[in-house]
Amino acid sequence: MAQRNNLDDFLRGRIIGRLECGRTQLALSEEIGITQSVISRLWQRFQDDGNVSRCYRTGHPRVTTPNEDRYIYLVVTAKRNRRSTASDLSRQLSSATGTAVSRQTIYRRLGNIGLHARWLVRCVLLTATHCRM
Repeated sequence: MAQRNNLDDFLRGRIIGRLECGRTQLALSEEIGITQSVISRLWQRFQDDGNVSRCYRTGHPRVTTPNEDRYIYLVVTAKRNRRSTASDLSRQLSSATGTAVSRQTIYRRLGNIGLHARWLVRCVLLTATHCRM
């Protein structure tokens, strides 16, 4: 599945301006590197209500910014303290950036890059029968 990126307001305005000047949607899509369907939907929305701003979205907004996400990844991947817990990382992030983040959010951000909690296994556990043998 392709990653979806939002167009900023400046680019939306440029697209609408070029379409009003007589450029075709296909030529504009090749020039800017955006699919023609996106330009078509943008043009249709502009013709319907004269507005090109993004629609309201449901859902809770993200607590962390991409820079803060990178900070979380750097703390772990730099292996400053490999045994640090998500609560510790949450405290480090809040002291560094001032953003209060729950430990569950830290779990999710680390899970996105493939870092999951694991138990440290030192040896194979022996059962009573193993000990008797």
